[in-house]
This record gives sequence, C-alpha cells and structure tokens, in this order.
Amino acid sequence: MLLSKILPNFSAHLSDMEITGISCNSKDVKNGYAFVCIQGTNVDGHNYALDAINNGAAVVVTQRDLGIENQIIVSDTHVVYATMCANWFDNPAKDLRLIGVTGTNGKTSVTYMLKSVLENSGSKVGLIGTIQNMIGDEAVVSHNTTPNAYELNSLFSLMRAKGCEFVIMEVSSHALDQCRVYDLKFDVAIFTNLTQDHLDYHKTMENYLNAKKKLFNMCGTAVVNKDDAYYEQLVQGLGCEIITCSTDNDSIYSAKAIKYRPDGVDYELVSDISFNHISVKTGGKFTVYNSMLVAVTALKMGIEMDIITKSLQELEGIKGRAEVVPNDRDFTIIIDYAHTPDGLKNILSTFRECEKERLIVLFGCGGDRDRTKRPKMGNIAVHNADYVIVTSDNPRSEEPMAIIDDILEGTQGVKTPVKVIENRIEAIKYAVSIARRGDILVLAGKGHETYQILKSGTIHLDEREIIKEALAELS
Repeated sequence: MLLSKILPNFSAHLSDMEITGISCNSKDVKNGYAFVCIQGTNVDGHNYALDAINNGAAVVVTQRDLGIENQIIVSDTHVVYATMCANWFDNPAKDLRLIGVTGTNGKTSVTYMLKSVLENSGSKVGLIGTIQNMIGDEAVVSHNTTPNAYELNSLFSLMRAKGCEFVIMEVSSHALDQCRVYDLKFDVAIFTNLTQDHLDYHKTMENYLNAKKKLFNMCGTAVVNKDDAYYEQLVQGLGCEIITCSTDNDSIYSAKAIKYRPDGVDYELVSDISFNHISVKTGGKFTVYNSMLVAVTALKMGIEMDIITKSLQELEGIKGRAEVVPNDRDFTIIIDYAHTPDGLKNILSTFRECEKERLIVLFGCGGDRDRTKRPKMGNIAVHNADYVIVTSDNPRSEEPMAIIDDILEGTQGVKTPVKVIENRIEAIKYAVSIARRGDILVLAGKGHETYQILKSGTIHLDEREIIKEALAELS
C-alpha cells in the first residue's frame, strides 16, 4: 500500500513509497515496513529506530528529529499510529456498530450480557475484552483488555469480513490515554463505576477519571450509572445524549423492588413509560447495575424488551465473575475477579446477604501495582468476612511477603481471624480443608486467569484444578 494512503497529509515527499507493513515494535519490522516510534510507559520506541531500520524499515515516524533518512516527524505518534492502522485495514470500524464499556469494575460482565442479548435478537456480534476476543462463537486470544491499534483494527477487519453487525468492547483507561481507540465512533458508551485502581499509572483519581471520560466524547449516547460518586464529574460538559440508571436516585431508568437470591437477583426496571421484570442468575447489587446498563443499552439499540428479559434470565454465569464451582460437598465455593477495594467489598457484600454459616475469603494483591489499595483491601476483608486468608496474587517483581505485609496493615485491631499462606496453591487447599457445612468460600482476585506471574516467570495456576485436587484429598 502506498504511504500516501496510510499516512495522508504527512508524507508528500515520500508519497510514492510502497509500504509492506506497519509496526511499533522494532523486532516485528520487516523489509518495507513503516516503523512508528511510540513513547510507552517503560520503553521509548525512539530508542529502537535504528534497530527497525536494520530490520528493513523503509520509513520511520517519530516525534523528534532522529537525524535519519526517510523520517516523518509528527506531534503525536500515538494518534498517527492509530490513524495509520485504521487506514491499513481500510477503516473497518466505520462499517460496524460499536458499543464501548468502561469503568473500574463490571466491564466484562456487561459485555458478555450484552453480547447474549444482541445475538438473541438475530445479530452477529464481535466482542473485545479481558477474557478473550470473540467473533460470534469463535474465540480469539486476548492479550490486553483493549488491544493496540494494529491488533484492534485487524480484529475489526476480521469481524467485518465475517458479517458482524455489532462490536462490544471493553475500553480501558490505558487504551484511552494511549489513543489506541483514537477517532473511533461509538453508537453507545457505557459507564459502570469508578473506584480506586491503576493509580500506579494514572497517579490521581482525577487523571483516571479524565482518561475514562474521553470515551464519552467519542459516542452518540452515554448510558451511565448515576449512583456512582463520580457521575457528576463524568457527565459535566458532555455533548452526547445521556441516559441514566439508578437504584437510589431519580433517573431515566431505575431498579425497584430488588430481591437478592443466593444464585441471582430479581428486580423491576422502571421508567416513565415502562415497567419490566428482570431476573439474572448472578447475585449482588453489582449485578443489578450491570444488567440494568445492558437492558437500557439494548433498548437504545432497538432490541425488544421481551428479548432482553429472556436473554438475561437464561444467561449462565460468566467465568471468573461470581462463578460457583460445582462440588459434592455441603459448602459453596466462589471464584471472582475482584482485585480492587470496591470489587472485593462488592463480592463480599453479595454473599454476606446469603444464608450461610461462615463467609471465608482468600485474596492477595498484585505486585508492581498501586500499593495504597493493599491495606484498604485488608481492612475490607476483615470487616466483611468471618475468616480471612491472605496469599499471593501475581506478585511480579515484588517479594510476595512484602505485599502481604502491606495488606496486613489494614487488618490490625479487628478480631476477625487472619491466616497468612504465601503460596496460593497451598492457601486454596487449606481454605477448602477448613470449609464446613453451610460455609461460603470466596477466592478473589484471579477470576478467569489461569496463571500466576512471579519474579521468575509465569506459571500455570487454575484455581478450578486446585479446588478439584483439594476436594479429592479430602475424600
């Protein structure tokens, strides 16, 4: 493809150059490629321009003069890279109806629920998210919650070729901040909530909010959780249509007469012109918000209410989201992705409301991430559970016990028993061994993940397999 087609307005002196590919990773560059220098969080692509040239790069796009032949200097390579990738794949997103979901918690649940609803209406749907990417029923490996611009446009292109009408995607704050979704147009953008997370990257909650807010300047309609503490700041100055959802405040749509069950939740979705019963097979107040956002978005997309309610009622649980692990014992085991203070509080609050003997929670905190949330999560655990097991959860380059010590700071002065077992496999087996009749055991943090990231590398760790082994050992 001619460079002038990939990068119009910047490449007049090189417009007739034929480009064979695009990359922002010098290791992937081949003869005839355009290499784009991206300033990342830890790595600056400008330092690898010569490597890219040695690998065959025909042109280098840069934010500063590198003193090399065939360089194109631009003000923001993040933006230009996204534009180049879209042009390379002939702007596939323009032929798709995009729905973006952002927020600290709930993104995955919302995308899977909404995919089910839209598919039951007869549409083919693409999904881009944390667990996996999907084209209809076909699974595609996911590397990031929101892929980089090249992978993202490659997925859009494939989804278009395979007949998708809608694409539902989780849109992370990192992706918004790094312009991975630059210039996309979303039919609807959904806001679930905003609580402390990723402050190692964003530094302040204001920066975190402002990154999320970018999505709502790229959409026609915003469907938002009005009960969230950041609602007013989020919607301030937005030029799009705003549809609000709430359980506590006056809003366009409200959830009323909520009834929590151990295996789900029921409520009435009420507006000025409608009144509909919603039943979902996942419990907790967070499920009320997630399903309400889904229902309202589907209505906005023209889906009939009967299809929406039936789809939500029939949808089975989502892997790693309040997932009940089958077992032949007389206690309940739950796996959940909760890895933030708010996420942990939500999942524990959900099961505190259920009939039970003890609520046991096992959790840790990730290494090389926001340290300030560790004692907060420890404090939430001891105030919302009857027994707490603190262990490791992707310690990365940090020492696991140093992370655990940070967590334990928040458990001081509370009588709730706390057990420390650094090895997560041993911790899970211990948790299963002490569970008694009527107990609920929540394993928080890993969710859908089947690995543990250690200083020495990544190892396989599927909690479902460990539970199975632990139950067999009990027998």
